[in-house]
Amino acid sequence: MFVLLGLVVFLFAFSSKKNAARKLADVDVQFFGDDNLFISHQTVSKLLIQNQEDVKNVPKETLDLRSIESALNSNPMIKTAQVYLTVNGVLKADIEQKRPIARVRTNASYYIDEDGLYMPLSSNYSARVPLVTGYIEKNDLKNVFTVARKIEKDDFLKTNVIEINQSTAGVISLKLRQCKFIVQLGSVNFLDKKINNLKVFYQKHLKEKTLNAYSKVNLQFDNQVVCTKT
Repeated sequence: MFVLLGLVVFLFAFSSKKNAARKLADVDVQFFGDDNLFISHQTVSKLLIQNQEDVKNVPKETLDLRSIESALNSNPMIKTAQVYLTVNGVLKADIEQKRPIARVRTNASYYIDEDGLYMPLSSNYSARVPLVTGYIEKNDLKNVFTVARKIEKDDFLKTNVIEINQSTAGVISLKLRQCKFIVQLGSVNFLDKKINNLKVFYQKHLKEKTLNAYSKVNLQFDNQVVCTKT
């Protein structure tokens, strides 16, 4: 019994040592969610193999999966990353990208993601999202994010809003596709009510074909829409 137990322990230790010394067979990167890739497979693969060019020359025992996963999760394009090794020696990474909902275009250009956080632009793909202009600070995106998130979740706004502008006083305005007038939201207070008022105004004047008769639509006042004619 002792001999048999010793043999089992020996075989286990031998196989473990041999398995650890094996070279990495391949890298498999899977992206989940949006099909539009802001970060390339090649970039992720380089992070996975710690910037070594030939993946088949990397011994499995040299891989620190935790640090590799941490490096991926620290990438500003990536929301979450899970890294693991398969039994046949394939290094796998399951990647969920950040999803942009607005693009800031001031003295700096970057995206605001679905969590209201900074996301850099990508050389791989440009998202079709509303532009954010005016006075914007990277560490204070709360108000424009609130408006951008409302646009992203509302079919009417998503179809029609092309720009969000914030003045130095914090007044937020919108530009609509194929409309000459500016929509003044003011603050983000009572945003749902303001958007409902905008929809009523838009549908009424679209039917009457008088949308271009106005230069400004002010929604800052309670229960009323104040319009300025061109």
